[in-house]
Amino acid sequence: MNIGMLLDMAAEGFGDRVVIGRTDDGLTAGRLRELAVGGAHLARAADADAIVYLAVNGPALPVALFAAARAGVPLVPVNYRLGDAQLDALLANHPRALGIADPDHGEALRRAGLPVRSPAEWLAQAAENAGLPAGDDPAQSDSPAVLIYTSGTTSAPKGVVLRHHNLVSYVLGTVEFAGADPDEAALVSVPPYHIAAVSNVLTNLYAGRRALTLEQFTPGGWLGLVREERITNAMVVPTMLARIMDTDGLDRSVPSLRALAYGGARMPVRVIETALREWPHVDFVNAYGLTETSSTITVLGPQEHRTAVASDDPVVRARLGSAGLPVPGVELEVRDLSGVVVAPGENGQIWVRGEQVSGEYAGQGSVVDERGFFHTRDQGHVDADGYLHIEGRADDTIIRGAENIAPAEIEDVLLGHPDVLDAVVVGVPDEEWGQRIEAVVVLRDGVAIDADALRAQVRGTLRGSKTPDRITRWRELPRTPTGKLVRRDIVEALTADRRTQPGRRPTGMRT
Repeated sequence: MNIGMLLDMAAEGFGDRVVIGRTDDGLTAGRLRELAVGGAHLARAADADAIVYLAVNGPALPVALFAAARAGVPLVPVNYRLGDAQLDALLANHPRALGIADPDHGEALRRAGLPVRSPAEWLAQAAENAGLPAGDDPAQSDSPAVLIYTSGTTSAPKGVVLRHHNLVSYVLGTVEFAGADPDEAALVSVPPYHIAAVSNVLTNLYAGRRALTLEQFTPGGWLGLVREERITNAMVVPTMLARIMDTDGLDRSVPSLRALAYGGARMPVRVIETALREWPHVDFVNAYGLTETSSTITVLGPQEHRTAVASDDPVVRARLGSAGLPVPGVELEVRDLSGVVVAPGENGQIWVRGEQVSGEYAGQGSVVDERGFFHTRDQGHVDADGYLHIEGRADDTIIRGAENIAPAEIEDVLLGHPDVLDAVVVGVPDEEWGQRIEAVVVLRDGVAIDADALRAQVRGTLRGSKTPDRITRWRELPRTPTGKLVRRDIVEALTADRRTQPGRRPTGMRT
């Protein structure tokens, strides 16, 4: 089974229902299939072995996704925020691709010698060919459906291969066909090169839910569109929800909103507690997943959110910061460095297995182990009831002396201060200790906090060896559009700052 069959089911089951865009000019499921047929003709006529999408999110993306499936080639959504050198290196991997690009990004495709269509041209030409016989050469279940390049926040991007059976398995395991009411509408606020953009196209279509995208996020713009389009379901990254909750003077009323999913980065407990109070009628869902796992592998559901925030039991309340339980079909293990599964409550490295798990990279092949488990490179633990608590990336671990320190637990303490809006903890090279602990915080406007007071807060909660040697104040932290911290940029900035401030005590607070 390939993802094109999901579209066929939708077109035959509710073909007249608008599933992409606004109600007045959006695409029905039936029209989406017609445009996919037309787009597949374009791909075959160009003898393309892939469709490269270098544009913002919009209706052209789902048409390209399903056209690629019908043509038997993968879709390659590319990060348009990459520099020229990175784009050129990435596009060199696809010399026979058909290109779709915004006017601002088309030059990169032309440099690579690829044919270029704007999203509007792509849709128009797909429409011109929509009436032709299907003539499909549909992809096989084990053929690549999507090739997504990782964000590259710590290294060069790697191409993650997601095969049709991976994506179909994810959809069938997590979504009820035609389960959405006709009035349901979803708002997706992630860029097209993120796995959540692809997975939301598939899951919302299969459920029969109309999906819209927000090209440029602002708190007011997001809230306005939710009200205007009567959005019932939305997906955000944690920094977006934090900005919605922390921006003064906003009308935060969202009467139509029923469910809000979040993921892509760690959610500060303070933010989700505020959101639960602000929108008590909304069902919140924390979805944890990776590109290599076809999106979500664990979920913390709505009732679990409400139970945790209302509980006096510290174990139950801690679940508000957890990633929840594995979705159907996914097995999860937490192992130590020697590969032994650890007991509940013990920290280790997270491994997962399931049909939706790819664990495969272009040019490298599969990296799953002999039992089919994929190493997520995230660290964490499961509690006695199986809830997954993520402590951060293995690569983020700070080694101070002989002690391994997870930045996440220090960040959680800093974020517990009511005037700390954002925080990051990193290891900076140190001649004596190997690494020293430094933190950067973002404070509420007009607030001044003494660095020693914040350090005392950490020391009072954690042991002294985990207290930051220095805390610096910045106006904002560098993050990717999906909310992930770009830690290498933070370390570089702090290292450069220390070089220019050789006599400075490490406990200062600077802006």
